[in-house]
Amino acid sequence: MVPFAGYDMPVQYPSGIIKEHLHTREKAGLFDVSHMGQAFLSGADPARALERVTPADLAGLKQGMQRYGLLLNDQGGIKDDFMTTRLEGEPALFLVVNASMKESDFAYIGERLKGVATLAPQPDRALLALQGPAAGAVLSRHAPGIDGLTFMQVVRTGIAGIPAIVGRTGYTGEDGFEISIAAKDAEVLARRLLREAEVMPIGLGARDSLRLEAGLCLYGHDIDETTDPVEANLVWAIGKRRKLEKDFPAADKIMQALHCGAARKRVGIRPDGKAPVRDGAEILNKDGRVIGRITSGGYGPSLNAPIAMGYVEAPYAGDGTELGLSVRGKIVPARVAPMPFVAHRYKRAI
Repeated sequence: MVPFAGYDMPVQYPSGIIKEHLHTREKAGLFDVSHMGQAFLSGADPARALERVTPADLAGLKQGMQRYGLLLNDQGGIKDDFMTTRLEGEPALFLVVNASMKESDFAYIGERLKGVATLAPQPDRALLALQGPAAGAVLSRHAPGIDGLTFMQVVRTGIAGIPAIVGRTGYTGEDGFEISIAAKDAEVLARRLLREAEVMPIGLGARDSLRLEAGLCLYGHDIDETTDPVEANLVWAIGKRRKLEKDFPAADKIMQALHCGAARKRVGIRPDGKAPVRDGAEILNKDGRVIGRITSGGYGPSLNAPIAMGYVEAPYAGDGTELGLSVRGKIVPARVAPMPFVAHRYKRAI
């Protein structure tokens, strides 16, 4: 157990990080992510209001669907990444933000949307994530029909009689669900799911290695207020209409970077050998000049090899580019590699 974002969180359970990681890839893992920030945003048009602080197309978000968004500051830096849901038949939007940033996010959104929308944080809600190829079959035993959802669909339903907001989403690259429930119901539901033969409890260690294999950013490492959506390779999170209207924070600056190219890019990196390279390590070109640094790095249990991501000067961002990584005074050979390192297995609509 370790302190994390004001909570005591499990790094691993007795089975260990590697077993937890591989079990999630093979069957199903249960994560307690109740430290994340949940809130409802209400108003005359909360979607249009929220577009003041994000380049996501939220006005075009269909009922019963969820969308990934970036919360931007006035310079176009990423204050956080978050999820927005438009629940079927409900006027308010449902938001989920990162744990370490929730107080800052909620204050920023509340201030920027003052007079046009009202944010109501939900500290009494818990959040569980059931992830892995067996997640649909497991959850269907407690919520018949839930396996009919596809990636990014969200419903209000009951799980073993417990009221829940369930989305077919997650942050492991696997198929799975995130389940928002009243905090008082969290332990009962978690224990019921853990009684299923396919399910193991999973801690922060495997959560990190799973998302890294999936090429997904960790806020505070791979994205922060010093990075913008273009250099972070998150341009897909800018809606087509928003690109045309250019009515989001620092839109002109971001669109110029999109058209002219960013000075640096977030890339996947495969170090040679077996030793993992951690965040903060300098990235060098073939001449030994520093051209960037690692922002996330570790061992990929699914690949039995080290993997990393980081930022490099744009001319060195092409797949296959040879690099050197400075690790404890030694240079580890590496190369730029496409992400995700492990293919996503989301259940998409046909």
